[in-house]
Amino acid sequence: MKDYKRIILWIDYFNSSLSRKDGRRVPLSRSVKDPKLDELVDASKRLGFDPEPQEARHPLRMMVKSGYVSLEKKKDLRKVQLIDQMSKTLSVVRGERTAASASQETSKGKSQLAPQHGKKPH
Repeated sequence: MKDYKRIILWIDYFNSSLSRKDGRRVPLSRSVKDPKLDELVDASKRLGFDPEPQEARHPLRMMVKSGYVSLEKKKDLRKVQLIDQMSKTLSVVRGERTAASASQETSKGKSQLAPQHGKKPH
């Protein structure tokens, strides 16, 4: 049964790989490529929500696994406004995760290239 006290935000709303016809609801400039459910959960928490994530299939793309978060409705915040805020926050989350993984790769590469102390080449 539908819970009218909650808002559902599908991953597909923010996926730059999808057309508007296929379910994307934000402009390409504010979408991310293949967003993950955990990124949507993180963005929801940053906006002050307590998200309830759910893996599911979007009605427009039943053959592809997807997911959504269910959020408690807030007074004076319409779904369109929430989608707009979420798209901006999701971009930040994706940027931070990309930067974090890049810095891990860089530090991993440096440790493999660093000379071992105590051993002198002959």
